[in-house]
Amino acid sequence: MNIAELVFFSLFILFIVLMLAFDLGVLNRDNKPVSLKKALIFTGMWIGLALVFYGILYFRAEWIHGISNNEQLQIFNLKHGHHLTLNPSDSFETNLMLYRKAMSLEYITGFLIEKILSIDNIFVMILIFGSFGVEPKYYHKVLFYGILGAIVMRFVFIFLSAVLIQRFSWVLAVFGLILVFTGIKMFFTRNQKETMEPDKHPVVRFLSRYFAVSPNYDNGHFFTKINGKKLMTPLFVVLLVIEFSDVIFAVDSIPAIFAITQDPYIIFFSNIFAILGLRSLFFVLSNMMERFRYLKVGLSVLLVFIGVKMLLSTLWHVEISAQISLLGIFLILGVSALGSFLKGKKA
Repeated sequence: MNIAELVFFSLFILFIVLMLAFDLGVLNRDNKPVSLKKALIFTGMWIGLALVFYGILYFRAEWIHGISNNEQLQIFNLKHGHHLTLNPSDSFETNLMLYRKAMSLEYITGFLIEKILSIDNIFVMILIFGSFGVEPKYYHKVLFYGILGAIVMRFVFIFLSAVLIQRFSWVLAVFGLILVFTGIKMFFTRNQKETMEPDKHPVVRFLSRYFAVSPNYDNGHFFTKINGKKLMTPLFVVLLVIEFSDVIFAVDSIPAIFAITQDPYIIFFSNIFAILGLRSLFFVLSNMMERFRYLKVGLSVLLVFIGVKMLLSTLWHVEISAQISLLGIFLILGVSALGSFLKGKKA
């Protein structure tokens, strides 16, 4: 990480911390259910911020890596798999424009992939809250701290994966196989009703064996004291279960974005903006589960499409451009949404 990358990354993290502090400390001080209107406003705000960041990349993508000449541009192009045809004889401004467009397109494509895949993760969260009997007024608190943990885990996962890919190119092929396998499995299990028995969940069994857990939620606290002994509350157990589910979710979503770019900064930025909007999107979608009848079908096709793209690029050096990838994502999403709408209308 050079000085320019360190400065840009630090400013980005500072911005995220300030936004989360504003969210928790100013807009959501009390434990109470989040209204649909408020959730829609927050969802629009996070999407708007993600689009603002897209604009920054479109006009100033070179700020991320501190690129100032054609030689640096060529190095970062090859290092992070942007696959741009840069002509050394062209001016720096001409090549820089191509680079800016590529970086911004990869970012918005990664953001869209993460956003689509996160819908399935939201339904898993709804299932967790329902299975543990969590009151709606505590949802926001659990989701907020769950997102903080997810940001840390994504940072570790993304940059560790980037290091592995740079050293062992075959890791991309493994990622591709994981996506294809997950997509096929999701398609064939799409009609199975998802259930959860809290007592049998591995996180719950582990905590029950090695830690003391209170049977009461204690007004939304994560820890409580009984007879002078500090105990976990069920709400903290729910938080850990959600963190565990996010790790499982990341195994699918992060490799999917590596199919678009190997630039860990672009992957991290697109992931974080998608994650930050996850909490508000949860409250928007919590009463709309039945309307997404063909969500599993769409997600399974999307995962297979991205996995095949990764395998073609890694094993046979056949490149599918970011533009075609973005078009494919919109097509898959559109057909899935249209089918769900028509099915719901017929019903």
